[in-house]
Amino acid sequence: MQEVRAGAMAKLAVLFERHHRALFGYFMSMTRKQETAEDLVQDVFVRILRYRSSYDADRPFRTWMYQIARNANLDHARKNRGEVVGIEEFGDRRPEPVSAARGPEEASIRGQDIRLLQRALDRLPADKREILVLSRFQGMKNEELAQVLDCEIGAVKVRIYRAMKALEEIYLALVGEKAS
Repeated sequence: MQEVRAGAMAKLAVLFERHHRALFGYFMSMTRKQETAEDLVQDVFVRILRYRSSYDADRPFRTWMYQIARNANLDHARKNRGEVVGIEEFGDRRPEPVSAARGPEEASIRGQDIRLLQRALDRLPADKREILVLSRFQGMKNEELAQVLDCEIGAVKVRIYRAMKALEEIYLALVGEKAS
């Protein structure tokens, strides 16, 4: 990033190659629309280029990039308030294929569990879904999350705990609906 900041714009392509998949996953988890996720990834890299002079080399690039991504997502949400996203719009996430070690019944049950978990994640408020996506799916450490969310590490831990608790409650409610 320091080279991009210094004017080597070709190095932005290296950053894009390194980070666009993770950003796409983040935006898909937040927006549930492939086209929107793709647009937001591009927006992040435009913003990285535009705000390159504000990059602080003493902080991790990934943290700075996710702050930009988070702002892009919030701007998108404000602009599209009231837009309803259905579960079916998430795309074609499919359960793992049946392996030799796993029987078809176990694979089917696992697939159902994954779908229920995805539905539960979809029903979480955006702030709780975001912290789980960043911590669990993007693999961000609590220290990085504290920087991205501009809060203390203790607050990050509490937010993750509350988000997991809310996810568990929704998941169990969905399991109960399925059983009845």
